[in-house]
Amino acid sequence: MCTTTSSGRKGRPRSAEADAAILEATRVALVELGWSKLTLGDVAARAGVAKTTLYRRWAGKNELVVDAVAVLFDELTLPDLGSLAADVEGVVLQFAALLERPETRTALMAVVAESTRDEALRVRIRASIVDRQKRLVLLGRERAQARGELPAEASTSAAAETADLIFDVVAGAVVHRSLVSAEPVDAAWARRFTALLLGGLSAASQG
Repeated sequence: MCTTTSSGRKGRPRSAEADAAILEATRVALVELGWSKLTLGDVAARAGVAKTTLYRRWAGKNELVVDAVAVLFDELTLPDLGSLAADVEGVVLQFAALLERPETRTALMAVVAESTRDEALRVRIRASIVDRQKRLVLLGRERAQARGELPAEASTSAAAETADLIFDVVAGAVVHRSLVSAEPVDAAWARRFTALLLGGLSAASQG
C-alpha cells in the first residue's frame, strides 16, 4: 500500500525508523553546519540512507527542517496539575526547556528567518508546528471549564479565536524572552507571567 509523502506525492511505504534517523540527522547537521551549509546530501549521509530517500519524502531543505523541528514540539505535554494556573506554568516551563536545546533553538530561528521570504514555508510552519501545538491550549481550556475555572465560549468561532489568542500570547512571550531577550524562563517568571495572563495587569502587579 502506498502512502502520501509530505510533499503530496505518492511513493513507497514510509519507514518510521528511516524518518526518525533523517530528522535527527537534520537537527544535528543544522547545529553543526548552520542553515546555509546544510544540504540534503549531508543529511542522507549522516542518516545512512540514499539521497533519493529524502527526495521521496521532502521536496527540499525547507520542508525537511520544519518537520525536524515539529517533531521536537510534539514532545510537549500538558499534565493535569489540578488548576489552570499550574497547568499554564507547567507548559511554559516545558516550552522554555525545549527552546534551551541547541537543536530546537537553531532550527526554529533558521526556519523563521527563511519564512520571511517564503510564503509556502510560513504555511508549512503554521500547519506543522503552530496548529498542532494549539492542542495544548484546547486541552487546558477544556480542563479549566470542567473545573469551573473558565466559562464556556458563546460560539465555536469565539472559542477558536480565543484559542488562537492564548497560543499567540504564550508562545510569543516565551520565545521572545528565551531567544530574543536571552533571559531565563524560570519558575518565578512563569508564575508572574501566568498571573498576568489569567488575572490581568492588576493581578500581576500584586504578585
